[in-house]
Amino acid sequence: MASIFGHVLVAFTTSKLIDAKSSKLLLFLAIVCAIIPDIDVLAFKFGISYSHPLGHRGFTHSILFALVLSGLLSFLFGKTRKLIFAIVLFLSTLSHGVLDAMTSGGKGVGFFIPFENSRYFFPFREIRVSPIGIEQFFSEWGMRVVMSELKYIAIPCFIILAIVFVVKRIENPNVEDY
Repeated sequence: MASIFGHVLVAFTTSKLIDAKSSKLLLFLAIVCAIIPDIDVLAFKFGISYSHPLGHRGFTHSILFALVLSGLLSFLFGKTRKLIFAIVLFLSTLSHGVLDAMTSGGKGVGFFIPFENSRYFFPFREIRVSPIGIEQFFSEWGMRVVMSELKYIAIPCFIILAIVFVVKRIENPNVEDY
């Protein structure tokens, strides 16, 4: 999996790209949606195998899960902006599986569970797989993860955010708060 930092940065960027003045609630929910798919690591504690539909990178990494979670949260919290909430939250949730499918380890991502249990990777797999557990993250392995995420996640996100900032500044030169 990509690290929590990579997932959070993509969710933040997604919110700002779709809705430059994202509310704090929308940003918070987007970040939660980008992290929550890894709740499936608890499956290991219950003896559920990696390859099981409820195993790691299984259902909670699927497109259906992203649709259900984003729809539910948009309905509950979207008020008058349900469509914006739904889009941001769907993309933030789905981004978790997308990033995981670009990592150097694991057994793939079950994008189509429960309809089909195959696991997938993308051809581009340059993001180093993050260790599960905090202790191992603060090691040489963790440093390799941070460096790959800096290169393949953080820099592209910062470029996108800079472009959004410049475009908004050009469109509204008198507005102070971006």
